[in-house]
Amino acid sequence: MSIVLGPNRYGKAETRLVRVVRDGGRHHIKDVNVSSSLSGDMAAVHLTGDNAAVLPTDTQKNTVYAFAKRHGVDQIEDFALLLAGHFVEAHPTIRHARVEIEEYGWDRRGEHSFVRRGGEVRTCVVHHDADGRTTVVSGLKDLVVLNSTGSEFHGFLTDEYTTLQPTTDRVLATAVTARWRHTGGERDYLGSYDAVRDCLVQAFAETHSLSLQQTLYAMGERALTTRAEICEVRLAMPNKHHFPVDLSPFGLDNDNEVFFAADRPYGLIEGSVLREDAPDAGFAWE
Repeated sequence: MSIVLGPNRYGKAETRLVRVVRDGGRHHIKDVNVSSSLSGDMAAVHLTGDNAAVLPTDTQKNTVYAFAKRHGVDQIEDFALLLAGHFVEAHPTIRHARVEIEEYGWDRRGEHSFVRRGGEVRTCVVHHDADGRTTVVSGLKDLVVLNSTGSEFHGFLTDEYTTLQPTTDRVLATAVTARWRHTGGERDYLGSYDAVRDCLVQAFAETHSLSLQQTLYAMGERALTTRAEICEVRLAMPNKHHFPVDLSPFGLDNDNEVFFAADRPYGLIEGSVLREDAPDAGFAWE
């Protein structure tokens, strides 16, 4: 029996970075979480322990901090592109770099005072390899949205274990994780992010839903038909169930007014929506 080394990569996960820009007495902050992952000519380190081709993960961490000082941190996609390009171009043994960044928003409350936002987290994943191929995927997670009506669920499969009752009026709530693939070239990443986010929220609010799957597709379709710079959207949407409470033991009616918000278990709906002519994704989603 022959044993061979399969796909592999290594890196530094979750390097926490806060960058303060001092504009006189007025400060600006950027709060991010950076993960890098490298692959290439790594057979020797796995098979014999020869580290000659390995860039230490501590060096990857230090590069994040040095680049934050040297280049600043504006749009997370641009910062990820800088890092990924550097890792591949500076070290011949590294053939591929993956850089993932999460950004945490802060709202200004003074010249140098801020309050952490409680909303969604902005994300991006950049891939770059030694052949010059680059992909950029932007996104968000933990975008919590809710429709208090305008949602139905009926006509589903049933068997001897089915207890769920059909409904024509339910609460629809979810915490959206969405990622969208850019078509390439230089982009206004902030403008694109804001616009895609608005598309997702508007489609959720405006869709009379017969299923969360239908809503997922409507959200992806709205983003793709509105924003030419993206070609594919992938969404993961847990169904944050809200069950009407039986108030009859207390002599009270409950016309979809009082609910128990269950945190688990939950349905998890996932899907992708893409343009028919979307270019090949390559390693974008890895």
